Amino acid sequence: LARLLKSYGYSVGVMKPAETGCVMRDGVLYPEDAWRLREAADCAEPTEKVCPYRFPEPLAPSIAAERSGVRIDLDHLLTVCEEIKGAHDITLIEGAGGLMVPLLPSYTFADFARVAKLPVIVVAANQLGAINHLLLSLEHASCKGLTLLGYVLNRLSNEDSLAADTNREVLAGLTGVACLGELPFQEPGYALADLFEAEIDFRTIELWIGKK
Repeated sequence: LARLLKSYGYSVGVMKPAETGCVMRDGVLYPEDAWRLREAADCAEPTEKVCPYRFPEPLAPSIAAERSGVRIDLDHLLTVCEEIKGAHDITLIEGAGGLMVPLLPSYTFADFARVAKLPVIVVAANQLGAINHLLLSLEHASCKGLTLLGYVLNRLSNEDSLAADTNREVLAGLTGVACLGELPFQEPGYALADLFEAEIDFRTIELWIGKK
């Protein structure tokens, strides 16, 4: 999505408030997800702003922070978020693990999205179990008063799966939230912007951009 927006001429900011499971490189924790976001968007913001908090253990950010002896400062995250948003046409903010994952104790990524006034696109693994997982996420987002742009079904395997083949049709009868499309499984290195443009209904996203 970041690459596609960039190709359409938008100035794209990116942010991942906290990343866990980071490895050490040259003596510092390296946030791979945040780096990929920066590269895809061609975003000049420093890593310290794109990903303010980085932790080595692959845990929910609140737990990873506690175990590292770090206090995540919500005001700092919101300030950085507003700075990046103010410097770009559109900013994409990636969560970590899902809407209900705690960023701070008793404060989830859904809470962050609500306070920062961020519309949400939910991405679900298109496999057995996706229906329950996705519907719970959409319901929680609605309960939090979040603006839902839609959801994307993302296929994680090239193996045959009857669940993956039928999930979209079943979900259409269970929720009024729009399915923006399905992403088929692709090997690493595929031109993801081209895939996104071909498979995803981009009009909903463009309409939201036009309302900003």
